[in-house]
Amino acid sequence: MLFVYSVYLMKRSLRKGNTYYLYLLKLNYKKVHLKWENYWFKLTGRWRSCPLSCPINRPHHKHIFWSWFGSFIAITITGYLSVKTNSPLLMAPFGATSVLIFGVPDSPLAQPRNVIGGNCLAALISLIILHIFGSEPWTMGLAVATAIGLMQLTGTLHPPAGAVALVVMMTKAPWQFLLTPALEGSIILILCAVVFNNLAEERTYPQHWF
Repeated sequence: MLFVYSVYLMKRSLRKGNTYYLYLLKLNYKKVHLKWENYWFKLTGRWRSCPLSCPINRPHHKHIFWSWFGSFIAITITGYLSVKTNSPLLMAPFGATSVLIFGVPDSPLAQPRNVIGGNCLAALISLIILHIFGSEPWTMGLAVATAIGLMQLTGTLHPPAGAVALVVMMTKAPWQFLLTPALEGSIILILCAVVFNNLAEERTYPQHWF
């Protein structure tokens, strides 16, 4: 009799165990399903909710003019000085920097601290990685990722600086790159932005220096 009761208890516990296991499987499935739906919505939901006719915040034509004029003058001056001084003051990421400092001068990412600090920090980090580990695919990723992390820690986040890190790694730049064009070119662009952005009545640049 005792044996039969023991077998009954074992079967009962096994049923409970199986039921609990199935419950956990269902619960995990629901969690995974919800995460997938959330991820898929991020990819497609917002895009679907805004068709081509969706109104967007287009800037005033005056703002467009000053963005065009300021970036034209800044890149032209930097290029002219580069030719006259025989120094490489221009690099591709400065085109993206111009988009920020003239296109969205109020952005926190376009302020002098971010432009100069972000570009120089990215250049320094990538130069250190380059001269220690060399230029390899994984070191390129390391340079960009480390630059992003340190810019966030120091409050100098500047998107074009990620391209600065890649330029250093891909061209195997010398240490001089930190001064020219990273520092000097950034300063020239900031000076142009200060002068030409403030010619427009509706613009104030910078929002802060440090």
